[in-house]
Amino acid sequence: MADISYPSYLFSEGTNYHAYEFLGVSLDVSDGKFIYTFRVWAPNALQVGLISDFSGWEYPLFMSRITDDGIFELVYRSDYSLERKPYKFRLFTEKGIFDKGDPYAAFSRGGWDGASLIFLEKRYQWSDSKWMQGRRERLFCNGEYLSVPINIYELHLGSFIRHFDNRYYSYTELANILPSYLKEMGYTHVEFLPVQEHPFDGSWGYQVCAFYAPTSRFGTPDDLRHLINSLHKAGIGVIMDWVPAHFPKDAWGLYEFDGKPLYEYQGKDRMESRSWGTRFFDLGREEIQSFLVSNALYFFREFHIDGLRVDAVASMIYLDYDRMPGEWHPNHLGTNENLEATAFLRKLNTAIYSEFPDALMIAEESTSFGGIT
Repeated sequence: MADISYPSYLFSEGTNYHAYEFLGVSLDVSDGKFIYTFRVWAPNALQVGLISDFSGWEYPLFMSRITDDGIFELVYRSDYSLERKPYKFRLFTEKGIFDKGDPYAAFSRGGWDGASLIFLEKRYQWSDSKWMQGRRERLFCNGEYLSVPINIYELHLGSFIRHFDNRYYSYTELANILPSYLKEMGYTHVEFLPVQEHPFDGSWGYQVCAFYAPTSRFGTPDDLRHLINSLHKAGIGVIMDWVPAHFPKDAWGLYEFDGKPLYEYQGKDRMESRSWGTRFFDLGREEIQSFLVSNALYFFREFHIDGLRVDAVASMIYLDYDRMPGEWHPNHLGTNENLEATAFLRKLNTAIYSEFPDALMIAEESTSFGGIT
């Protein structure tokens, strides 16, 4: 068994910004064997098992609790590659048995089922080095930040264009038409409405269940890479709409993941949005900070995005957001600022700018809160 004490410590401290390399599934090939390591954080679970196409859906392979703070692990050896095979975690809890998608899965079936898909054999070859090398120069031209205007086209991949039979255009099909369209229209950047896996089309992607998995509606993660690569080669930057405020209550997602509130706030005064019917992330919990900051960096590192448009910032920074008098409690300073959320946003920006000083960080926010851009 690999020594996981250090990444586990960083995860529980809120500073493991490669959490997707620690949790989820990883692969090692040795002596012709494919060795898969599955890990999941579920501190309130009594037991966790793996169910899958390759091991059976009815009888789980039970995982071992390997840390005091609730990380479970299973090492599975196979004679052949399990790439694209579906799996879930079966959690045995005080409230019952629940089948959940992997919070760190790189690919997902989505929809009502939400099974995670193993996607580990990286094959995509980027060819956008000219764009990536010149990005910082363009951003800081002549010593000024954003010295030339940018023009952003906000785009929902599922609504932009459809086939005559109403089928979606795939990522690869969009790569053939979108760059030239944006150039002709005079745009410098495109902002994708959330592309992470979400069950409900009508949410436009804003109710995410699988935060590390680009939606399979339009193809594979490598197909999304191809689309971004094509846009970069055409001189178009890519901004991704990102939703670190809340998540829906679909059964296979993060909702009460191990039988109790885990990713969401535990107190009724912060837990849920009345208007959206979603759960708010517990931004003060260190493990959630590792999850979200790692997620933002994942898309910068693995998908070469140029910026994030952070959704619903007001719902994060105000304790009284969407709440009636008596339904919320002031902080220790007596104000309505969610101090945990503003501290999280500072941590997020610090982590991103330390690795990607040329990133665009944009807030979707309409109040007068100081320091919001």
